[in-house]
Amino acid sequence: MASYLVTGGAGFIGSHLAEELVRRGHTVRVADSLITGKRRNLEHLPSVEFLEGDLADLAAATRAVAGMDYVLHQAAIPSVPRSVKDPIASNNANVVATLNMLVAARDAGVKRLIFAGSSSEYGNTPELPKREDMPLNPLSPYALQKAVGGQYCRMFTQLYGFETVSIRYFNVFGPRQDPGSPYSGVISLFATALLEGRQPIIYGDGEQTRDFTYVANVVDGVLRACEAPKAAGEVINVATNGRVSLNELLRILNRIVGTHLQPIYKEPRQGDVKDSQADITKARTLLGYTPIVPFEEGLRHTLEWCRSEHGAAARR
Repeated sequence: MASYLVTGGAGFIGSHLAEELVRRGHTVRVADSLITGKRRNLEHLPSVEFLEGDLADLAAATRAVAGMDYVLHQAAIPSVPRSVKDPIASNNANVVATLNMLVAARDAGVKRLIFAGSSSEYGNTPELPKREDMPLNPLSPYALQKAVGGQYCRMFTQLYGFETVSIRYFNVFGPRQDPGSPYSGVISLFATALLEGRQPIIYGDGEQTRDFTYVANVVDGVLRACEAPKAAGEVINVATNGRVSLNELLRILNRIVGTHLQPIYKEPRQGDVKDSQADITKARTLLGYTPIVPFEEGLRHTLEWCRSEHGAAARR
């Protein structure tokens, strides 16, 4: 068994990675500043070691990587609107902390670092699906910061021989995605609104499309990237190769929940991408990856979690 550091492990995706690693019998340490993460996301994992700290501080990054075989670097402020509002704080979390993690992990003899990239790096490229070799066109500070982090990873592999893999995520959703934040993913926001009998908000005309990816698929792809022999130094999309509009998403959710709520349309948000769909050929080839949970099944799992959370909140 190996030892894994999951940065941002008290957050949405990070806690699912920690959970699966524990299930597989590995040693897991989580480092999280708790700016967006929550300790309760790890309450069911008592064996996980927890370090609270800001990885933009090199000393904190150095402590976190000590004795680890692999680093899954998920820590970030993962929000386009938040980065537009406060680009400096976003840069510290998404670029400075990433560089610190690369230096600390390299110096500590870590075998490989997996970086959480983003589909937002592609911007509004007209060609779909989006391939890893396309020119990047970031439209927000967040997207630019993720692109810089991925470039740093590639450079560390080429310049220092330190193994890294950048996994580009496409609209990940699932349990533990915080619906109480205005920066949450659209699925958690829609689901919560429908369960509360509220009209959900759509920014724009709702015809923008996303490659919605259930979190278990991302966890599978990331863990495959840790040991895939030909993945070092690569950037790899992990998604479903599907495309669903926000209007269609709302229709499906209404059907599953048994509601008929219409959206409230508002002005498009700055930095939002019109269409997003992943080409996952590279993931299939290098990682042996294929999506394991279909879109609608993932929606049902997510709604079950939202219902349980909604019921728990009502009882409090």
